Amino acid sequence: MISVNDFKTGLTVEVDGGIWRVVEFQHVKPGKGAAFVRSKLRNLRTGAIQEKTFRAGEKVGRAQIDNRKMQYLYADGDAHVFMDNNTYDQVELQASAIQEELKYLKENMNVSLIMYEGETLGVELPKSVELQVSETEPGIKGDTASGATKSATLETGLVLQVPLFVNEGDMLVISTDDGSYVSRA
Repeated sequence: MISVNDFKTGLTVEVDGGIWRVVEFQHVKPGKGAAFVRSKLRNLRTGAIQEKTFRAGEKVGRAQIDNRKMQYLYADGDAHVFMDNNTYDQVELQASAIQEELKYLKENMNVSLIMYEGETLGVELPKSVELQVSETEPGIKGDTASGATKSATLETGLVLQVPLFVNEGDMLVISTDDGSYVSRA
């Protein structure tokens, strides 16, 4: 058991029979009344985000999550196949379980699979990935004071805003937290 006063971003807990990851938390001490912790939790099974308020000092179960290093191999219809680099065991995940992560996954990429008591809950991506620009319009020089952007489609189908100097075929570093452009690779 862990106290909600010890919440940290990324901590995994068991609440109401579900496995949740702490996305955000805030300790609130109102002038009148008892202190409480306002939190935003992501369900690792469904991906749903829920805001939950706990009394200060309340105890919740800590979920023991295993992160297994795996390599993304290929998509087989709606199933996506991952392989353990040490044992060569293969695990299939349905596209519906990793919908958001698919925007950043490409073949032979190393990721971590989130496992709980033998059940695969999802994919944990690295903080940033390198993807190639497959389609973008040419940059137009002219009336740009600063920070002008254009739309670009990457090899995985992700569409984002990039600076005007980015061209088709360029490799870009993309943040997996919010899907934003970081730099050219």
